[in-house]
Amino acid sequence: MQSWQMQEAKAHISEVVKCAQIQGPQEITMHGRPVAVVISRETFNRLSQANDSLVDFMRRSPLYGVEDIEFERDASLTREVAF
Repeated sequence: MQSWQMQEAKAHISEVVKCAQIQGPQEITMHGRPVAVVISRETFNRLSQANDSLVDFMRRSPLYGVEDIEFERDASLTREVAF
């Protein structure tokens, strides 16, 4: 990932955006610390596709519809808690 200082990124914003489209995410730093990342719209769309509900997510599971799954339970005693 290429890194840009804030002043440099502001002065060359079109280049930063083009690099994000071609090369991938571009890191922006301020005072030597990473503060932001510029990504392409395509990358953003791919990463933000989590619009499905939890039910839809579970239905896409390879285990969906499997009836004979057994989960082992911990047989140890519960711990005592003082109130």
